[in-house]
Amino acid sequence: MYLIGFFWGGDFLRFLSALSDLMVPVLIFYVVGLGLLMKQDVFGDFLNGAKDGMRTVIGIVPTLIGLMAAVGVLRSSGFLEEFGKLLGTALVPLGVVRLFSNSAAVGLLLDLYKEAGCDSFAGRAASIMMSCTETVFYTMAVYFGAVHIKKTRYTLAGALLSSLVGMAVSIALAKGV
Repeated sequence: MYLIGFFWGGDFLRFLSALSDLMVPVLIFYVVGLGLLMKQDVFGDFLNGAKDGMRTVIGIVPTLIGLMAAVGVLRSSGFLEEFGKLLGTALVPLGVVRLFSNSAAVGLLLDLYKEAGCDSFAGRAASIMMSCTETVFYTMAVYFGAVHIKKTRYTLAGALLSSLVGMAVSIALAKGV
């Protein structure tokens, strides 16, 4: 009986909280300690990694600026809202924007919560949709752009299909089917 109280009581939660607080420092000390034991130049390796990371960021930034500007123009133009009214649901703008930008999709989600409420069908479906879909174009721009891949083969088709399935499943789950 005490074991059940430990796992579901405050002791276990405090233990998990303390463990999670220690994970990052322990991991850092482990990596640095292992590097020192293997007689590696840990600081030099860190600096080289930081330089490579900065080169990657510099290479990706123009693509991200263009993508974010396009999403901002699309959202501020009112096209998405009109497109959603045409199809009769507020989930369409969220589904379209989610393919490009997570932060813009969160903004639309908060607007949807204000209009329809969190416990409404639209609120539940939108919440599930946000966890079942991915920012396809953003992810492809960042990862493929970082390694200079031009031909993506079937990645876009597969990612769009999986996002479409995620949107359909989110609606079905919100309906309770």
